[in-house]
Amino acid sequence: MENLVNRNIFEAYYKGKRVFITGHTGFKGSWLTEWLLMLGATVKGYALSPITSPNHFSILDLSNRMDSVIDDIRNKSRLEDELLKFQPDYIFHLAAQPLVRRSYAIPAETFDVNVTGTANLMESLIKLQMKCSVIVVTTDKVYENLEQDVLYKETDQLGGFDPYSSSKACTELVVQSFRRAFFPISNYGVHGIGIGAARAGNVIGGGDYSEDRLIPDIIRALQKNQSVQLRYPDSIRPWQHVLEPLGGYLLWAGKLYEDGMDYSGAINFGPIAMDHLTVRQVVEHAIQTLGAGSWELDDSKDKPHESGILKLDIQKAKKVLNWAPKWNADKAIKETLQWYAADSKLQADLTRSQILNYMQQ
Repeated sequence: MENLVNRNIFEAYYKGKRVFITGHTGFKGSWLTEWLLMLGATVKGYALSPITSPNHFSILDLSNRMDSVIDDIRNKSRLEDELLKFQPDYIFHLAAQPLVRRSYAIPAETFDVNVTGTANLMESLIKLQMKCSVIVVTTDKVYENLEQDVLYKETDQLGGFDPYSSSKACTELVVQSFRRAFFPISNYGVHGIGIGAARAGNVIGGGDYSEDRLIPDIIRALQKNQSVQLRYPDSIRPWQHVLEPLGGYLLWAGKLYEDGMDYSGAINFGPIAMDHLTVRQVVEHAIQTLGAGSWELDDSKDKPHESGILKLDIQKAKKVLNWAPKWNADKAIKETLQWYAADSKLQADLTRSQILNYMQQ
């Protein structure tokens, strides 16, 4: 009965609703868009064209199944115009420069996209003048990393060593500023804008073809009959399947729409404590599951800094949202690898079946 109730809750929140997604052409954005379409929502997306080929957005044929606007989030006038014309009930902000390594190559652009782009979206909300639930997706890397074996809580200090992490911490400050200055929680009954900042762990799942992402790197290495190059095999991360945080975002946004006073703020979405795994553990699990592959240490001298240990405390999500991970690391890795192993003609159907299976568990 609980599984049916879970699915009914999602449909009650989103069926017939208007949902605006920035970054809908990306990995997480395309999964979220598909899920919302399955729930009966009307979805409009705003993002750059997909940056990889193949890509999940095209595999799902989303450009022909939704209103898809291809433009830069830094184009403030276009973003505002498209959002206000659509009059959304919900907004999910995922558009970003999302890669740590790439942020070293384009640091200023990373800050411009992640910080200014978010400020553009927030300013557009001032003119919306209707009830709306807004989830801004940041990252688990927003915290000032002390390189200690601790679980970071939402009340811990923000920071960030690399430009990506720092830009996302700045993004959180932008969100906080707009919430306080223009959409104070105490005045929610007047403006009706509820805003949440979602901090999710390292996500895996089918359809991710980005550079410097662990599972795509494994798949590419296998296809080339090469060993996977690991820069920091002993680094610990909060691994989770992409459906885990997305389910959290959907649940949170629905509750935020119903009660913007009690649900505004920041929330972590990560795995159970035992699924904070090293890079080495994830790769070796994947190799064992695939029955093929190998890895070796990348001992090059020019590797940029990356955090050695990062763990998330998810007690707030459990307490406030009644959310908890459904798939452990083993399940997450197997579902991900099953997607990549499927015939390309079946991957769209597999995406939908994994979403259904997740909702029913």
